[in-house]
Amino acid sequence: MQADPYDLFFPMPSTPKSDTRRLKSLIPRLRGKRIAVLGDLMLDRYLWGTASRLSPEAAVPVVDFVEQSEGLGGAGNVAANLAALGARVECFGTIGNDEAGTALRNCLHASKITEKGVLSDRSRMTAVKTRIIARHQQVVRVDRERREPLRPETEERLLRSLFIALKRLDALVLSDYDKGLVTDNFAERVLSACHQLRIPVFVKPKTSRLYAYRGARVIVCNAKEAGFFVTRSLADDKSVEEAGRALLAHFGCGAVLITRGEKGMSLIEETASRPLHLPATGFEVTYARVGQPGIDRNSTGRQVFDVTGAGDTVLSVLALAAAAGASLPEAAFLANTAAGVVVSKLGTATVTPQELTHALDDIRP
Repeated sequence: MQADPYDLFFPMPSTPKSDTRRLKSLIPRLRGKRIAVLGDLMLDRYLWGTASRLSPEAAVPVVDFVEQSEGLGGAGNVAANLAALGARVECFGTIGNDEAGTALRNCLHASKITEKGVLSDRSRMTAVKTRIIARHQQVVRVDRERREPLRPETEERLLRSLFIALKRLDALVLSDYDKGLVTDNFAERVLSACHQLRIPVFVKPKTSRLYAYRGARVIVCNAKEAGFFVTRSLADDKSVEEAGRALLAHFGCGAVLITRGEKGMSLIEETASRPLHLPATGFEVTYARVGQPGIDRNSTGRQVFDVTGAGDTVLSVLALAAAAGASLPEAAFLANTAAGVVVSKLGTATVTPQELTHALDDIRP
């Protein structure tokens, strides 16, 4: 997954103690919510090693292999974030009938994510992002993937499986990484079925799809993507608000959350007279171990070197909090706080209820 510019910073504004108590009271209500994740599943693979010399063949380091680790990427990381917060998660997507697909299923099982809706297709390959890391730095990333659309018969099997599950869901997250699963017609059928059953849909769109996702509860995109949709750059609060209003009409959705890098994020709701702007802050991170703390919490600023999957955290926590009864501003604040926790870890990571509670305690009143 390529890091988006907005992922580099996440807002952590001050908030009254009463509001913090309200947000903390929402966290236990996240457990048990029934959320489905539909989208492009990937395997994040890490090859750890040491490097003390350059290759005599080229000006590149020679990495002596130490160990390998794996985790869920793409839509799988969204599902992992939801499961870590106690949600009952069902995953829907396709993988190849290959070694990486088996590894991905093992990761789903380890995270206690239901994967009956994950279909193996011999005609496809499982998307794998392999990162080689030495001396606490990523040396290179190798992507193994294909982007062709699903075969019609595979698409129909997947949709049948999803439609059966919809009646027992509290929300659906559509995580589109533009790997061939989601097409305009596919998205239209999914959102139409959810609309009929009043299932809220939370979407991270791709700019290659200009007319899909209509009727979503919330569209989550970064400033670059929003600027692409409205064909102009977003330089200030006014231009962000104008873009948000245009996107509300464009997608026919209830709200748009635009993440804005060092300027934080903005929530534009159809029913709100003005947007909610959340400011940003940051902490310094260095490469160490995937999923482990990598910052000095006594520091006052954070420059993020590895933001793998942080946008997935925003999407997943926003959807889960809203499904648990939070207002969208509350859900956005929780999502932003959770992302602040995740970027203090290395590699694709998740946040626990305890970590989210402690992060809220750290917010100055």
